Amino acid sequence: MSDLMLLALLMGLFVVSHEVLSHPLRGPLVARLGEKGFAVVYSLVALASFGAAAQLWRQIPKARLWDTPAGAYIPALAAMLVACIFFVGSVSAPNPAMMPGVKGEPKGLQRITRHPMMWSMAIWAGVHIMMTADPRTIVLASGVGVLALFGTFMQDGKKKAQNPAYAAHMARTSHFPFLAIVGGRQPWSAIWPGLVPVLGGLLLWFLILWAHPMLIGVPAAGWSYFQ
Repeated sequence: MSDLMLLALLMGLFVVSHEVLSHPLRGPLVARLGEKGFAVVYSLVALASFGAAAQLWRQIPKARLWDTPAGAYIPALAAMLVACIFFVGSVSAPNPAMMPGVKGEPKGLQRITRHPMMWSMAIWAGVHIMMTADPRTIVLASGVGVLALFGTFMQDGKKKAQNPAYAAHMARTSHFPFLAIVGGRQPWSAIWPGLVPVLGGLLLWFLILWAHPMLIGVPAAGWSYFQ
């Protein structure tokens, strides 16, 4: 078995184990282990599968399947800035999609998408697939992207079944970014996500660009524009 195939299997295990533990096995495991025990098992499985995949990714030689157009660098930087703003927005305000019992009107990034954290990961995956053209990165990032987007649909279905009031939250928001705004379910002013997500996203974006060579071993695409 090639290293690339093994990497694909590890990422498949990461995605499948996440979905199985989050949905069909969550109830039985929580009943048996409690919420804290389940959280420990869930974290260990996720860390083991993704950690093994990340370690193997480092060992596989880098390659390129296509040449990235020079004009893609600026859009890639902009997309990663959006991803950082989405991520900061997802952790700076309570979100009914992630925290039980959260009520009230959608706020901040929730008015743009009810899954800002998952979309930040999906954007990260798409940017890295396009910019690296590297088979090992394509496999790793594809797993993250599939988990982020497929997992949100599963999460919506589970929460709607558990809490009928969540359906009202879904009706006021959209899964795909900006769709609720375009469709009139949110005002056009909702395009502005708030000062904290924007400033925090900018800071996170610069930190990622600066630290990328130290953490990954190569400069982030477009980092030369800031040097």
